[in-house]
Amino acid sequence: MAGLRLLDGSGPLPLIPVSLGTRWPSASSGVSFMEPMHFAGKPLFSSDYFHKDRPRHVMTVATRITSVKAEPLNEDQLEVSSTDKVVSGDEIRQRFLRFYASRGHKIIPSSSLVPDDPTVLLTIAGMLQFKPVFLGKEPRPVPCATTAQRCIRTNDIENVGRTARHHTFFEMLGNFSFGDYFKKEAIVWAWELTTKEFGLPSERLWVSIFEDDDDAFNIWHTEVGVPKERIKRMGEDDNFWTSGVTGPCGPCSEIYYDFHPDRGYVDADFGDGSRFIELYNLVFMQYNKKDDGSLELLKQKNIDTGMGLERMAQVLQKVPNNYETDLIFPIIEKASNLAMISYANADDATKANFKIIGDHMRAVVYLISDGVVPSNVGRGYVVRRLIRRVVRTGKLLGIKGDVEGNIEGAFLPLLARTVIELCTNIDPDVKTRMPRILEELKREEIRFLQTLERGEKLLDQFLENALSSGGTNGDGPLLSGKDVFLLYDTYGFPVEITAEVAEERGVNIDLEGFELEMENQRRQSQAAHNVVKLTVANETELSESIPDTEFLGYSTLFASAVVKGLLVNGNPVAQVSEGFDVEIVLNRTPFYAESGGQIGDNGFLYCSRDAVARKKTVVEIKDVQKAPGGIFVHKGTIKEGTVEIGSVVDAAVDANLRKRARVHHTATHLLQAALKNVIGSETSQAGSLVAFDRLRFDFNFHRPLLEHEVLEIENLINNWIGDATDLQTMVMPLAEAKRAGAIAMFGEKYGEQVRVVEVPGVSMELCGGTHVTNTSEIRGFKIISEQGIASGIRRIEAVAGEAFIEYVNGRDTHLKNLCSMLKVRAEDVATRVDNILDELRMSRNEVLILRNKMAIMKASTVKDKAVTVGTSNIRFIVESMGDIDSDSLKSAAEYLIDSLQDPAAVVLGSCPGEGKVSLVAAFSPGVIGMGLQAGKFIGSLAKICGGGGGGRPNFAQAGGKKPENLLDALQKANSDLIAAFTDTK
Repeated sequence: MAGLRLLDGSGPLPLIPVSLGTRWPSASSGVSFMEPMHFAGKPLFSSDYFHKDRPRHVMTVATRITSVKAEPLNEDQLEVSSTDKVVSGDEIRQRFLRFYASRGHKIIPSSSLVPDDPTVLLTIAGMLQFKPVFLGKEPRPVPCATTAQRCIRTNDIENVGRTARHHTFFEMLGNFSFGDYFKKEAIVWAWELTTKEFGLPSERLWVSIFEDDDDAFNIWHTEVGVPKERIKRMGEDDNFWTSGVTGPCGPCSEIYYDFHPDRGYVDADFGDGSRFIELYNLVFMQYNKKDDGSLELLKQKNIDTGMGLERMAQVLQKVPNNYETDLIFPIIEKASNLAMISYANADDATKANFKIIGDHMRAVVYLISDGVVPSNVGRGYVVRRLIRRVVRTGKLLGIKGDVEGNIEGAFLPLLARTVIELCTNIDPDVKTRMPRILEELKREEIRFLQTLERGEKLLDQFLENALSSGGTNGDGPLLSGKDVFLLYDTYGFPVEITAEVAEERGVNIDLEGFELEMENQRRQSQAAHNVVKLTVANETELSESIPDTEFLGYSTLFASAVVKGLLVNGNPVAQVSEGFDVEIVLNRTPFYAESGGQIGDNGFLYCSRDAVARKKTVVEIKDVQKAPGGIFVHKGTIKEGTVEIGSVVDAAVDANLRKRARVHHTATHLLQAALKNVIGSETSQAGSLVAFDRLRFDFNFHRPLLEHEVLEIENLINNWIGDATDLQTMVMPLAEAKRAGAIAMFGEKYGEQVRVVEVPGVSMELCGGTHVTNTSEIRGFKIISEQGIASGIRRIEAVAGEAFIEYVNGRDTHLKNLCSMLKVRAEDVATRVDNILDELRMSRNEVLILRNKMAIMKASTVKDKAVTVGTSNIRFIVESMGDIDSDSLKSAAEYLIDSLQDPAAVVLGSCPGEGKVSLVAAFSPGVIGMGLQAGKFIGSLAKICGGGGGGRPNFAQAGGKKPENLLDALQKANSDLIAAFTDTK
């Protein structure tokens, strides 16, 4: 018997005996597994996940305790080693967080995969959300924190599935200290976590340290007790962390798990993936690297650590790789069922494909959940590339359609459901977004299958070209590496399929060239998107010396304030004079700084410097931005006088522009509520702009809005405006706001206390923006445009309040002008315009007919100019037709070729306008039979005229932009035809 300490919501309960059941050995290995544990006669864990087709070494627990949580006992209280228990991935995550929470760390939720950092594309590290804190640009939210951060990295995408532990999506468990504890505590706790909390045998753990870090060596060896034989000093490339050329940096230390301690200490290599796996990385951020490369001690020493959840799960669950842990394997198992292939009996290549699906499906589900939709740029391209890789891999495995009989259906939504089932303890919000995620995956998969078909056609074309060229080195036909890469990267065509199809056609493929193209792409990807850059610059100096700005703008548009900082061209100064652009920091301000989509206020700062001389300073404020932390930067121009640090100024916001912004911001909330009512609650914000003259709202949706939907949205909003509802604003804890149903604004970061803006019965959102006090202040709302801006993203632009009145008045003025011009009433304008358009179409048709007749008449006058050449009496005409248009030129050529007996050829040219040339060639069947083709023939003539063109063998058209060369082109046509027909026998 042994015991578990059970925790409910209120605290620890007494130690209660728990039956651990019996143990049984696996079929042929030395690994043992436990039967489900029991409490009060009932199993704590289900064994439903043990599948007869699953490899014996990947049996794990599928379900977890939801009503109680397990806290591990001390080693002397346990009868069995904790490493004998099957530990779920969810439990590893919870135990890590609880371990550090019990040591004073605040548990911080994972930030979005879409970072609030322009230097990186996606969240690639656990420390990213704390980057401004490490830089000193933001005050530390807490002395120390712990997180389980969702991360995405695509720099090693080609290794996914091929190695035991490369992923695109992974969870990084971390503990962070912001000037609180440092090296000793970080090392001691890391060892305690791995050996006591997770029960890893200390004799299997090795440690790496920076070569000069004697402090770390002494702590590991003397205080922790790691034998010096298992402590390896490493160079700067391996164990000195830097954020860039300059900025915070410091030595680091890693804990490695040894799968084969029997190999001894001699020549142990941490790069040997078959023996070692890095579990825990500790970064001791203690220096700042300066421009000259020298190091200076940071004022505040920090700790940044990372433990890969999937790696720890591999070790604790005793499986051969990360993919066969309970974090990923259920997705693999679902894919193997869809493919009707036993994973246990599959070869390595097939298993690798299943692993790719398991990894990538996690990535795309969480990316789409966080608001990223497939596109051809930025984050959207990352999602699209991963989705296409899953689709083509599924096709390679033989998964067809939705595996329910619809060959054109999608299988990704079936896999996504499994991912979402596993998400409860990672991001519960994913389940609420499931309909949107499934729809996006289905749409993207079906769209890609059509692209894949085009890729197959392009492959056929490449193979034909390779066969016709026959190879250049005597090695037979070869498909170039660039062509293989184009098929792979643009059309998602698997290299394996390309090679298989090429082999069937007798064509080799240039794999070395393909790998070179892949390496170029990898290098660009790594350089662009996989480094978190930290720099210490003027912003840091400013933020260290100036306190946060007190914002007064919710209650007033006017306030006195003290100038605390001045910058010109980004550099701090003490005084600025008239005519200069300046950035001003005040101790308090009524000006709203741009955030949440709402632009910054405009207005003025006034300062009476000398009451006797009546000298005055006037600064026009054109924008206000929020610097790191809570500092408001007022950007403007000094119109009069001089401003200096310490000056007392009167800050006045432009009341009319603020009113416009308030109206548009509240209208944006109403628009989101109306969209959810009309097109579905799953639609969500993907961006916004609240300006003085309009509002812009981006949202996730797969098609254009229908006319009646736009009208319904407008009617809903205008009805809410007419209801004259008072808005309610309140500040509350973030968790409470979410429980109340408040919607978070896209891309915003929130603290523990949040501001909630509610239109009772209509909308509730987390929002720090400015709003009307009653919906009637909005006056009116009108959508002025709705369009797609990316795949799956729509954009609405609208006006409200004064901008709405201006828009309506402007449209009314245009309508009155139309009525005056057309001499009809407003309600008859559309009918009159339709009539005018019909008359215009009829007139154009008549003109076209007349032009064709004139062209044919003109052609009839040159028909007798036909020249007879050769023994076959071939007749041809080469003639300039003046300024007739290209359509008429075509009609003339058709008339002439029909008038002349076969064999015959006609080449005509004209200059239909300034800088324009039209050419046409028509060849009869007899001429084509001699080897001449109109399409090829006319190309050389078009080049003379500075253009190009082509067409069929019997008829072709071309254009140019050098009319002065038309006669030369026609002379060449005449000479070439005579030469061709004279040589004909």
